[in-house]
Formats: sequence, structure tokens, C-alpha cells
Amino acid sequence: MISKLAFIHPDARLGNEVIIEPFAYIAGNVIIGDGTWIGPNATIMDGARIGKNCKIFPSSVVSGIPQDLKFRGEDTTAEIGDNSTIREGVTVNRGTAAMGKTVVGSGCLLMAYSHIGHDCFIGNNCIIGNSSGLAGEVKVDDWAILSGGTLVHQFARIGAHVMIGGGAKVRTDVPPFIKADRDPLSYLGLNSVGLTRRGFDKERIDEIHNIYRVIYQSGMNNAQSLEQVEKQFISSPDRDYILEFIRKSERGIIRSR
Repeated sequence: MISKLAFIHPDARLGNEVIIEPFAYIAGNVIIGDGTWIGPNATIMDGARIGKNCKIFPSSVVSGIPQDLKFRGEDTTAEIGDNSTIREGVTVNRGTAAMGKTVVGSGCLLMAYSHIGHDCFIGNNCIIGNSSGLAGEVKVDDWAILSGGTLVHQFARIGAHVMIGGGAKVRTDVPPFIKADRDPLSYLGLNSVGLTRRGFDKERIDEIHNIYRVIYQSGMNNAQSLEQVEKQFISSPDRDYILEFIRKSERGIIRSR
């Protein structure tokens, strides 16, 4: 169902069974997948690529031009994966020449009034809490949860399965599988509840926990602790992901409380 009170540019490409409510605005360089719902007063601007079965709530703006003074009108996109929900007042800016696109994965929930800046990459099944703000070129890996009011510095990275407490200021990188809170943002242990809910067994959780004991509680610097982790623990996807994440961190990782 497409309301006669909505504006839809004739060049926009709409999939099957797309619903567009009154007073929505759909620009021309837009693709919307099958079964997606566009709520009243939602604005979908040039460069939007929205997947299947998404829900875009009122007053949200997808693919607005970047809030970056270096932007010169280049042809870029904002891409939303399948089955994602964008609640009221959310803004997702499109990319710049730096990356060319902003990406929000599949199965994500962007809660009311959150902001996703230019060239961000949000993985699958992530939750971005109410009024959170991600600056440009932030990367968030799969299954991460950012509680309400979280503010993330540009270029920061947040690992998979992380839980960040409300009102946090993320200035440095947050390694995967952990809980982080307080100011300055600190390591508070493993996100064991989240990992259990996602099917991690006790042996796997215990090994991840033991790895982080070496990293955060051994008294060694990062280089020494990572070398020790390689010696103590056999190679596994979890161990190797942690090692790679920390070694590739450009901003450094959060510290223990």
C-alpha cells in the first residue's frame, strides 16, 4: 500500500509489498526492498539502499548528507540490511569519499533519536540505544549492544558481543565479548549473560574469560600479554579474533577499572 499523500520520486525503485505511509518522502536515487514499511513523515534521501522487511519509523532520515565539512557532494550511499528497524527520529548519514558508504547490517535495531555518522559500519544484530551518537567512520561488530546515550568518538571500533553501559563515552576501542562502563570507560568483565544467550557453552566462555584475565589482570603491557595469550591458548576463532582486534587497534583499547 502506497499512500497518495506520500511523495515518491518516479526514479525510486520499490520492491514488492512495500508500504509507504502518508507524508513520507522518497527521493529518486533510492532502492527499497520487498516488504519494507516506511512510516509517516519518514525521509528517505538520495543514496539510500534499504533491504527487505525493514521498518522505518516516523521522523527518521536515512541517507542525509554527511555532517562533514570535507564532503563535496560525491555519489555515496547509506545501506540498511534486511529485517532492521529504525525507530523515531533516527538519522543515518550517507558516506563520503573516505569509504563511499555507511552500512547498517541485517537484524539491527536503531532506537529513537540515535545517530549513525558518515562511513560507519554497523554489523548484524546490533542494538544502538536511544539518543546514542556515533561519529564518522566508527565500526561496530556483530551483536554489540550500545545502551542509551552512548557517545562514540570518530574512528573508534567496538567488538562483537560487547555490552556498553548507558551514557558511556567511547574514546578508545572496546575489545570483543566484554562489558564496559564507567567514566573513563573501563573493562568490567565478560559479557557472559549475552554470550550464553547466543549459544556459547561454558567451556568456550571460560576460555575467553581466561584470555582476558591475562590481558587485563596480569600486570603486563599489551604486547607482553598478547604474546602470553598466544603461548597459553591454542588457536581458535575467539582467541585469534581478540588478538587481531587488539593488535590492529589504532586508538588503543579501554583499560581495566
